[in-house]
Amino acid sequence: MRVENSFIGTDGVGEKTERSIWEQGVTHWDEFEPSVVGGQRGDRIQQFIHEGRERVAETDVSYFDHAFPNSERWRLYETFRERACFFDIETTGLDQDRNQVTTVSLHQDGETQTLVAGDDLTAENLRAAFDGADLLVTFNGKRFDVPFLEANFDIDLDRPHLDLMYTCKKIGLSGGLKQVEQDIGIERDRPDISGRDAVRLWREHEQGRDGALETLVSYNREDTVNLKILADTATERLDDRVFVG
Repeated sequence: MRVENSFIGTDGVGEKTERSIWEQGVTHWDEFEPSVVGGQRGDRIQQFIHEGRERVAETDVSYFDHAFPNSERWRLYETFRERACFFDIETTGLDQDRNQVTTVSLHQDGETQTLVAGDDLTAENLRAAFDGADLLVTFNGKRFDVPFLEANFDIDLDRPHLDLMYTCKKIGLSGGLKQVEQDIGIERDRPDISGRDAVRLWREHEQGRDGALETLVSYNREDTVNLKILADTATERLDDRVFVG
């Protein structure tokens, strides 16, 4: 579902009203006439559409991020996927005040890059990597990845953010990323490696063990690339469930 199929961004329009509009055969902004709902509500929807067209043309993801309810922000994905940055971090523990970020992998425009602590993982490089990202896509990133990076590198990642952990819960998928991947059929090259192993691999790298860093980077990159597959799948399933088109 694209944002141009949505009317719920209008003040006073909820799921029930939006569904009623769709059921009348009006499933796109181009098909809407104020008479479909009548009164001031119709005028407000028309104004939202007028403003929305300009915002889509400007790739203003933030406008729709604020306009849509939290539970409906998955609708941003199809329209703005070309501006999305999928990313995942590995750390030495769960405490952002005591533990270290070891690797950060980012997947954008079909390319994946990994920044490594002690090498190129710096605040400057992170800011550059996120510079063109209008939509962040993570799994549990709102509670973990983003606060960890902001605390460790003093960077600002306050921008539209699709956290797939919550998106997946809307379609009945719960648990960690690995469990959700299994549930939808995403296969891994190294299914035997876990987040705990990622901590161990970093320690082994620090101790000079050959191949430990390469394995860690491969694991982190696979996490990141799989986020795109998961986003595609989860939003498609929500589209099938929600949209009357």
